[in-house]
Amino acid sequence: MADPSADLVVRGVRGFPHGLIIPAGELSEAFSRSSGPGGQSVNTADSRVELRFDVRNSVALADYQRERVLSALPHRLVNETVVVVAAEHRSQLRNRTAARVRLAALLAEALQPPGPTRRSTRPSRAAMQRRVEAKKRRAAIKGNRGRIQPD
Repeated sequence: MADPSADLVVRGVRGFPHGLIIPAGELSEAFSRSSGPGGQSVNTADSRVELRFDVRNSVALADYQRERVLSALPHRLVNETVVVVAAEHRSQLRNRTAARVRLAALLAEALQPPGPTRRSTRPSRAAMQRRVEAKKRRAAIKGNRGRIQPD
């Protein structure tokens, strides 16, 4: 289990092979009571973790990385801050670790450069003929369904 108070390491991805280290000082955690099952300690322990990372003011990100994260995660941002919530474990420590793993995966996915643009192509004449013949075969199969007419 990773230390939840250490720096966050984002693994390298395609187009970004060396990864990234986010200092622990740039991450802020908030704890609250988690809902759901938990036995006797459900209303006494603040096990739900809300992990925040301010993308706009981060010194760990270069300008192009910052813009890439902001454009890739618009639905996950609250005032240009990435918010990750973990409440699936009873233990606060396990929820802290889960939130950090989730944030690292989210940032790794957001930092990947976009793939190559698709060049539009046309289907070949043979492919179009095969498609029409398949449609005719299927129409014949469906046409044979139904009542048999007496001769």
